[in-house]
Amino acid sequence: MQAVSDMTNDAAQPSAPVIRSRPLAAAIILFGGFIALVVFVAVSVMFGAADIDWMTVWEAIFRFNPDLTAHQIIRELRLPRVLGGAMVGASLAVAGAMMQGMTRNPMADSGLLGLNAGAGLMMAICFAFFPGLSFMTLILYAFVGAGIGAGLVYGIGSLARGGLTPLRLVLAGAAVSALMTALSEGIALYFHIGQDLAFWFAGGVAGTTWEQLGLMAPWVAGALLAAIMLSRSITLLSLGEEVAAGLGQRTGLVKLAGMVVVLVLAGSAVAVVGAVGFVGLIIPHLTRYLVGVDYRWIIPCSAILGSLLVILSDLAARTINPPSEIPLGALIALLGVPFFLYLARKERRGL
Repeated sequence: MQAVSDMTNDAAQPSAPVIRSRPLAAAIILFGGFIALVVFVAVSVMFGAADIDWMTVWEAIFRFNPDLTAHQIIRELRLPRVLGGAMVGASLAVAGAMMQGMTRNPMADSGLLGLNAGAGLMMAICFAFFPGLSFMTLILYAFVGAGIGAGLVYGIGSLARGGLTPLRLVLAGAAVSALMTALSEGIALYFHIGQDLAFWFAGGVAGTTWEQLGLMAPWVAGALLAAIMLSRSITLLSLGEEVAAGLGQRTGLVKLAGMVVVLVLAGSAVAVVGAVGFVGLIIPHLTRYLVGVDYRWIIPCSAILGSLLVILSDLAARTINPPSEIPLGALIALLGVPFFLYLARKERRGL
């Protein structure tokens, strides 16, 4: 009888689901992507409105001479810009991957779900009513704005009968983003701060300083580490909330922690780069296609690939039509909009 009881209890326990992953592909992406990242950081520092040879770049980094103009350009302009782009790309890509995993919404992205627009509205309020705030304070306000935007989107999307669905979430995100963007532009016109916000809305890493990187780096590093620590839990959530709960997952706590990490990553990135969308939409899908559905691989690989996307896009923005620059947000949108339409069509077919 005891044996029968033990067998019954074992059968009642939910078995761990089989999670498809490709560790070899992930290892190749991490190793090869890191090497590519170093190479393209160097290339991006070399090329721009004024091309600089690699020897000058090496000397500017390791034997800096403040009297040389080329060294000043590399150390004070291009290097912080490229490193800022790498951090922003990693932040947006990981934030998008976590949002897609936690909500099981393939179209989740910080730009599509109101986080960017919320942070933008808070930037407009700060520029209009609290000029002269430190960059650290602006980051904190960006966190608050991103949280308000996300809360409104999730709240409005949940009001309809039948609860929150991927389509309702995207529609609510579009409506809330449009409203917040309109409010931001109204504040900019009324208080004559349009020039201050114009660059932010266009999106770009030009003008990134070492001081900004120093303030941003601890937030991003801590949030990326937390994302990796949550990766196994997000993998289980991506299989379904019932499955995760059946395996002993405290789904509410995981979602809360994950949302805090997303707000830190998206808020930090948006405060530096402005309204750049679609990085968190494109990269997680590409990563899942390459490495499978295990977020223990998706999150670090997304960080590498997101950094590469922003660095290469910024390099293209500077070199396509020198000395003029194409807005980074517009350039990435050329990739993101067709990809979004493809996903929307695919989701419609699945209904």
